[in-house]
Amino acid sequence: MDARATTETASAAEAQSSAALAVDLRSDTVTRPTPEMRRAMAEAAVGDDVYGEDPTVNLLQSRAAEIFGREAALFVPSGSMGNLIAIKVWTRHGNEVICEERGHINQFEMAAMSAIAGCMPRTTFVEDGILTWERIQALIRPKVYYRAQTALISLESSHNMAGGTVYPPDVADEICLRAHAAGLPVHLDGARIFNASVALGRGVIDLTRNFDSVMFCLSKGLGAPVGSMLVSSRDFIDKARVYRKLFGGGMRQAGILAAAGLVALEKSPARLHEDHANARYLAEGLAEISGVRVDLRKVQTNIVIFDVSGTNRTAPEISVLLARHRVLASATSAHEIRMVTHCDVNRAGIDRAIEVFRQILS
Repeated sequence: MDARATTETASAAEAQSSAALAVDLRSDTVTRPTPEMRRAMAEAAVGDDVYGEDPTVNLLQSRAAEIFGREAALFVPSGSMGNLIAIKVWTRHGNEVICEERGHINQFEMAAMSAIAGCMPRTTFVEDGILTWERIQALIRPKVYYRAQTALISLESSHNMAGGTVYPPDVADEICLRAHAAGLPVHLDGARIFNASVALGRGVIDLTRNFDSVMFCLSKGLGAPVGSMLVSSRDFIDKARVYRKLFGGGMRQAGILAAAGLVALEKSPARLHEDHANARYLAEGLAEISGVRVDLRKVQTNIVIFDVSGTNRTAPEISVLLARHRVLASATSAHEIRMVTHCDVNRAGIDRAIEVFRQILS
């Protein structure tokens, strides 16, 4: 190995070691694969998934469908692609998609529903992010030829930018049943549906049975390095596979990634309660700091969003100061910061984050 390559390798190792020392609360996407995931990846049986011949991908898809009580499932590179595929299956160009204003499909997916699926978001703001049928019904377009037509309703649970709030089962069920009566499908952006399941004490089959399609992430709270899943009917998944290929998501020996996803799917839900407890502990600690306002009612899962306007500093300024002390967080607006707990941050890390926060404000 030449000197340059040695230097680059050393720099990469140093950067990784430095990152590992940080208390990284920016998202639950920053987790590293567990030793069990790495072993599974190294030993995975593989084939060409575009031909449907990767045995590990097929096993992951079969297991996901089973866990959600569905006919079929599809492994996709990202949650954003999964949501876009669902929109594409359920709609056509010129349609509208009803969602909460801060929904991930509206705010963080590069306007793909418009740019690629040809649809417009039809949004409304709800303080806790949880839509009701009453709010949705008011947004449904009348069936006249000169108006854009409502084609899909999309819910998000847990709701990322509302602070990890979850849909009460009776609210979600009413929306699905009334939407179906109106001839409308309902998609669930369930990126963190297992967090919602743990918070509610209800299984994912129970929470999602009335939705027409569900996307969930393996690479967030479940800790896998890459990938999300779509679950639905076999007819839906057959169509979804076409769009996955169209969008550039056809992977070859993807069993290497699916192997980690299988470990995440089987093992990680059982420990999510730890992340929720740490989020509550973090929120309560932040609430004791002068100038910080936390709505503890919204801290239902592993996401804490809090207001720092009372500190006389902006959220971006505080985030920069935190980063200098190796505590990483995300400013979501001029006066709000988001922190997300996950498997790579323990209670000691939470204590450190609270103490650093207190120090920089003092």
